[in-house]
Amino acid sequence: MSQVNSLLNRMPNPPSTSHLGWQQELASAYRHPQQLLDYLQIDNNAVNQWADANKAVQSFSFLVTRSFAERMQKGNPNDPLLLQVMPTNRESAVVDGFGQDPVGDLQALTVPGLLHKYHGRVLLISTGACPIHCRYCFRRNFPYQANQNNTRQEQQAINYIQQRTEINEVILSGGDPLILTNRRLTQLIDKLETIPHLKRLRLHSRVPTTLPSRIDDGLIQRLTQTRLQTILVTHINHANELNSNVVIQSLDRLALAKVKLFNQSVLLNKINDSVKSLADLSERLFDTGVQPYYLHLLDKVSGASHFEVPENTALYIHQNLQKRLPGYLVPKLVREIPGEMSKISVPTLHI
Repeated sequence: MSQVNSLLNRMPNPPSTSHLGWQQELASAYRHPQQLLDYLQIDNNAVNQWADANKAVQSFSFLVTRSFAERMQKGNPNDPLLLQVMPTNRESAVVDGFGQDPVGDLQALTVPGLLHKYHGRVLLISTGACPIHCRYCFRRNFPYQANQNNTRQEQQAINYIQQRTEINEVILSGGDPLILTNRRLTQLIDKLETIPHLKRLRLHSRVPTTLPSRIDDGLIQRLTQTRLQTILVTHINHANELNSNVVIQSLDRLALAKVKLFNQSVLLNKINDSVKSLADLSERLFDTGVQPYYLHLLDKVSGASHFEVPENTALYIHQNLQKRLPGYLVPKLVREIPGEMSKISVPTLHI
């Protein structure tokens, strides 16, 4: 892997990945903004805020899979998928209300890598790795090194869950849990299955749209051959993320295997902050067997203030979305507040 990364640093563009396995495809992802801009045939001077992209990636590294990049429009510096991943000098801005731990993860840590915020469910940080580095990520400053899910720490987490019979659901998060190998996922699920009071296993992942080749036979088999009810929550923000036969096929395979599929999105300035954009997303999701679930107001993490959509604007968009779509296609508009016992619904605005 280190030899591959060294080679990539000297290449303007990684090689084609159509013939590679998912791990090799991940190894050949874009690791520098200029590589992606060269592929998209975009001048890096096209947007003034990109001038200090190199500085921005020093504090939060750059990673974009070729599969995700293939769905971006070449020559378009305002492509909604590109804007989710392109570093900008705005990330260095110090803005009131934006901090290192916007959703209170650190105060919810019980043992390393295990968060217990809500009644009946816990969240296990299964890995710090992701297939893509979204610039609005609320865990961009999370101390993964101190919360790596090694064997000893994993056993601490298992013990914690075993001792609390009110816990009936474990959420695998990260990073991205589907970056774990099938063997590693199997080991973890095997341990969770032995806890009698657990009923559900939920995974949150960007993999189906950023690295769809990861949805392989072994993964499908492990997610379906378990006594636990399996739920996958995808993180898809724009309908263009679904403009790929490989993505559609990966979601179809999961749906056919009876993995319950939900989606949560983040409302992002200049990316999906319109009724049309969100309506198109809900329609495309439902067409692929995914239920729209949550629409999050931005978690106020340092470095992401330029993505924020004002609450009144969010309410206006959401109410008009309700007028345009049947109720089952309208995601709940929510925010997360540290210390609260659930996601908080954003109140209705009377227009």
